[in-house]
Amino acid sequence: MTDIHQKSAVVTGASTGIGRAISKALVDQGWRVFGSVRKEEDAADLRSALGDSCTPLLFDVTDPEAINAAAAQVRDELEGHTLSGVVNNAGVALGGPLLYLDQDILRRQFEINVFGPLFVTQSFAPLLGADRSLRGEPGRIVNMSSIAGKIASPILGPYAMSKHALEAFSESLRRELMVHGIDVIIVGPGAIQTPIWAKADEIDAEEYKGTEYYDILVGMREKFKEFGGAGLPPEDVGSLVTEILTTAKPKTRYAILRNKFLMWTLPRLLPKRMIDRTLAKRFEIPVRTQK
Repeated sequence: MTDIHQKSAVVTGASTGIGRAISKALVDQGWRVFGSVRKEEDAADLRSALGDSCTPLLFDVTDPEAINAAAAQVRDELEGHTLSGVVNNAGVALGGPLLYLDQDILRRQFEINVFGPLFVTQSFAPLLGADRSLRGEPGRIVNMSSIAGKIASPILGPYAMSKHALEAFSESLRRELMVHGIDVIIVGPGAIQTPIWAKADEIDAEEYKGTEYYDILVGMREKFKEFGGAGLPPEDVGSLVTEILTTAKPKTRYAILRNKFLMWTLPRLLPKRMIDRTLAKRFEIPVRTQK
C-alpha cells in the first residue's frame, strides 16, 4: 500500500530526456509518479531507475483507448483521491521545407504534439478534480511547449506549428478548467540536452534534392545538433516543473533556456523583419531581394 496522501503526477514521455528528468525530480521530492512509456523495456528501465515511487504506464499518446486504460489504472491506485498533476511532455520534432512538405509529416506532428495532450487531458481531467466525487484538492496540468511555441524557425515549421497550437490549447483549457479549479501552466524550453537533437540526421535532405532547400537542410542538420549540445541539462526543466507543481501561485507560462535575453526576450521585442534577416543569416538561407 502507498501513502494515499502522497502527491502524485502523471508524466508522459518518461523514458528519456525531459520526461525522465521531471519524473526523477518529483520522486526525489517525495511524489508518486506515473510515467508513460511506449515499450515494455522502457517500462522496466524506468522502474529500475526510479524505484517503487514510479509506476510505468504503457501507452502511446496517439492511442485514446490505451490512455483511457491507463487512467483507469491510476484511478484504482489512487483509491478515491485526486491526482496532483499531469505533465504533457511527450512529443517529437519533425521538419522539412513547407513548400514541399509531405502532408503525412504534418499529420504525425500534430497527432503527437497536439492531439496527444488533448487525449491525455480528456482522460485524466476527472482524476485532477473534474470528478467532484474524489477527495483532495484539484491538480494542475503542465504542458511542455517550446521557444518554438512563440518564435518559429525555418525548416522546423511542422514543429513550430504544433507548439503554437499547443499554446492556444493551453490558454483555452486554462480558462475552461477554472470551473473545476484545475490550473494549466505552459513551459517553453529552448535548447535542452536531450536525444531529440541527435535525431536531426533523420531529416531526409535527399528527399528535397533538386530543390532550393537541399543545401540549407544539409547545413542545418549539423547546426541543430550543435544547438542541442549547448543547451541546458534536462534536470533544470525537472526542477522547474517540480516548482510549478508545488508553488502556491505559479505563473501561466515559463521560459527556460540559456542566453534568455538574447534568445527569448529580445526577439519578441524586435520587428519581425529584423528577426527574419537574423534567422536567414544564422541558417545560411540566401535571400532574394526585390528591386
